[in-house]
Amino acid sequence: MDAASSTPPYEQVRAQVIAAIENGSLVAGTKLPPVRTLATELNLAANTVARAYKELEEAGFVETRGRAGTIVRGADAATAQGAAAAREFARTARRLGLSPADAIELVRAALADG
Repeated sequence: MDAASSTPPYEQVRAQVIAAIENGSLVAGTKLPPVRTLATELNLAANTVARAYKELEEAGFVETRGRAGTIVRGADAATAQGAAAAREFARTARRLGLSPADAIELVRAALADG
């Protein structure tokens, strides 16, 4: 973790987990540390790590199985990366004040342009 970075800590955690999945350090089925354990190791608030895990799950990189913990998913890299790109676009669209319909239309137009 880089405390001096302008990147929020949850985003740093998220990016590090994605990098480990993409480079093969974390493979499908690997159990991630519990939120509180990782938060303690990184000297972060548990909510910070929980947010990173939540975003990783929403992007398709991990799956939370209740008391069984958070597991790296076996989804292919293209799907996971596409989901991450879609989340980033959604954040940008919201920041710009685009309606969901306008944002979707922009994506359709971009896909049609090839």
